[in-house]
Amino acid sequence: MSETQVMTKSKHVFNKHRGPVTCATHLPTKNAVVTSGYDGAIGWFNFDTDDIKLLGYHEHLANRIVVNSDGTRAASCSSDYTIKIWNLSTFNLEKTLYGHSDDVEDFIFVDDHTGVSASRDQRILIWNLDTGAITRVIDGHEKDVLSLAYHDGKIYSSGDDKTLRVWDLQTGNLLNMWGPFEVETDTCAIDTNHGRVILGCDDGCIRVFDIKDGKMIREIAAHESGIKKVSVSPVNGDILSAAYDQKILVWDADSLSLKLNLEQNQIKWERSLNFSSDGQKVYAGTFDGTVLCWDAITGQFLSEIGRHEEVKGNACFNDVAADHEGKLALVSDDGYMRLADLNSGEDMAIFEPTSGRFLMNGVAMSAKYNLVVGGAHNQRIHIFKEDQGQLQQTAEALIGEGPINTIRISEHQGYEQASFVGCYSGAIVRVNEKGEIMDKLEVHDGAVKALRLHPYQPLGVSCSAEGELLSWNFNGEVVQQYLGHTAIINDVDISPSGKYAASVSRDFSVKVFELDTGKLLYSYNLGRKSLKSVSFIDELTVVVGDYWGNIVKVDLESGDITRQTLARNGISSITRYDRYFIAVSYDGSVNVVDSNLTIVKKILAMAQRIQ
Repeated sequence: MSETQVMTKSKHVFNKHRGPVTCATHLPTKNAVVTSGYDGAIGWFNFDTDDIKLLGYHEHLANRIVVNSDGTRAASCSSDYTIKIWNLSTFNLEKTLYGHSDDVEDFIFVDDHTGVSASRDQRILIWNLDTGAITRVIDGHEKDVLSLAYHDGKIYSSGDDKTLRVWDLQTGNLLNMWGPFEVETDTCAIDTNHGRVILGCDDGCIRVFDIKDGKMIREIAAHESGIKKVSVSPVNGDILSAAYDQKILVWDADSLSLKLNLEQNQIKWERSLNFSSDGQKVYAGTFDGTVLCWDAITGQFLSEIGRHEEVKGNACFNDVAADHEGKLALVSDDGYMRLADLNSGEDMAIFEPTSGRFLMNGVAMSAKYNLVVGGAHNQRIHIFKEDQGQLQQTAEALIGEGPINTIRISEHQGYEQASFVGCYSGAIVRVNEKGEIMDKLEVHDGAVKALRLHPYQPLGVSCSAEGELLSWNFNGEVVQQYLGHTAIINDVDISPSGKYAASVSRDFSVKVFELDTGKLLYSYNLGRKSLKSVSFIDELTVVVGDYWGNIVKVDLESGDITRQTLARNGISSITRYDRYFIAVSYDGSVNVVDSNLTIVKKILAMAQRIQ
């Protein structure tokens, strides 16, 4: 059955998420979980009956879901800036909470009448759940707030400002603060049995603090890469940690020593893991849209729900590369490499890496060398040779610098066929066509989000999660810094002549710099929708993709701005092709668009929403 036939058959059935599952939360007294996903859906998965329900959709990514103490209500947090309260007896939407101005990342039920939320707008809001009103605004974090915990009248919060803070629920006053640490602190949890706060850090360490006096109890060197989730057993206080080294570990609450290494499953998403309410199981969402379950006592993997063999994973596109003949290479959440030819009417050709599929974030291609390279979440790159629409894998390399976000292939003299690989660790690694690591450029402190190579000079430009935008020579020496953004920079492009660099950021602006001097030439604020991707159409025009499926054309000299909606999810990547540009989306669409923002061709690899 072709990909198109499968898509048509399953178009109106919710039998799994059509995107990565961000959170799976157990319901007390049931062998079931509620889930949130990057398809915007809120799901219900019953492990006893295999029953799967769709509760409804957010307008944008659903980042997290939590339940109240008796499992009768759930709250889902979204990048549509809202929180939705769901009645789990009727499976109906009960209420939507409006008030944040950026992605909502976490929520906690204090009781049936009070809730607390955290957002990338740097605020914590306290809600009256009976009326939906905001009763208090807590300002204080200097960057995005990502994680919350609650105990005994105190709110615990951590975020991108690398601090852990304690707030009084009634007054909103800051009671204590740890940090700023030298590394990011994405996740925290509270251990009420032992009176401890657990912090998962990007250096792979778990840091444990005493709630009463604030002193550090233990620093555990737990993982070889950044920790994306810590969770505490509600029964005995054991600590679960999951990181980019692919390990899921359980730490004994009394000795704080390693107790268990859960059986490996490569499609899990690290940030989605949680203990069950009785501490007997561990649940996780996957990049494939399914839900996993482990025995928390033995570490044995028990089951997966939502898997359908005819469709493995989801073709949510993360990156695209194009050559001048209209051939496209695409990578997606399902870990396959796809080739498309815009001049033929054939379905996309699909190729699985020899070591198996694993979510891929970055892709590059070179028509000159018939080379296609993909970068995966498991820190590996896959090198293919292309011949008449077919791919033959020739090499694979473990980079070992965290998930790979971006790749570009050099055609510069002395660096022919070299791949420059941007990694989560902040390193840019140069790899030859045989998969041999040749050099490691240490130019960033935070995750490399995107990089481009100059069309003529041995020069690269890259941006990072730390808000850095830099150019560097191929020896790894920083040549220029480009200042002005105030948040994560998600993408960068170099103009066709090589004179300018354009960048987009979570500060909602697109900026254009003179490449040689670093001078800021243009800066436009494009509203309140987070920006993801950017490409020059020509020297004086850029197109920007946002996380909401819109494309924005900016005439740099006149300041004229034109908008068009292309997709039902974010525009993950844009690239030039002849007189058009190609914009791909997490919703599984490939859009060929002209300079008037008219879609001249659309290819759908999946239908992400059934409503």
